[in-house]
Amino acid sequence: MDRLIKLARWVCGFGAGASMALVFVVIFFNSLRRYTVGRSVTWGEELPIYLTIYGVMFGLALAYLTDSHIRFTVLIDTLSARVRRILFLFSDVVTVITGAALAYAGHVFAMRRGDVTASGLKSTADALASSTGIEALVWLGRVGPYQYAIAFGGALLAVAAALKLAERLTTPAEV
Repeated sequence: MDRLIKLARWVCGFGAGASMALVFVVIFFNSLRRYTVGRSVTWGEELPIYLTIYGVMFGLALAYLTDSHIRFTVLIDTLSARVRRILFLFSDVVTVITGAALAYAGHVFAMRRGDVTASGLKSTADALASSTGIEALVWLGRVGPYQYAIAFGGALLAVAAALKLAERLTTPAEV
């Protein structure tokens, strides 16, 4: 179990870091191009927003896995260790359910409105599809893959909470 949780923390940390690094690279490239050539790339405004959402979702799951999320410790610290453990277990179960509901709602939303064109990314996605011959790349010019971040984040949160629940259940209770 410890290795699985450690792997999940690494994946979430890497995902959050990679997303933020990509945001930096895209914004830096776009700024450099704007000041040297006088024109931004069409996808340079929209893509960092979508990448940031994915980065936040990875970070959300990482915070849950490491128990470093926001918590009202003033109230929790007044509870006995037994009551605190029960509260944390209950919180994990509620978070698994909430994450699953968020994943489902995000999936439904992305499927319902996923074909809407992402104006800044459409021409680039079309060019990628025609130059590579991979017609599926046209999908990158629509908002579906980016709206799907909500479903992805919900699923990631549900998995993180389930792992945290398993970790709490296998850890001996404090006396």
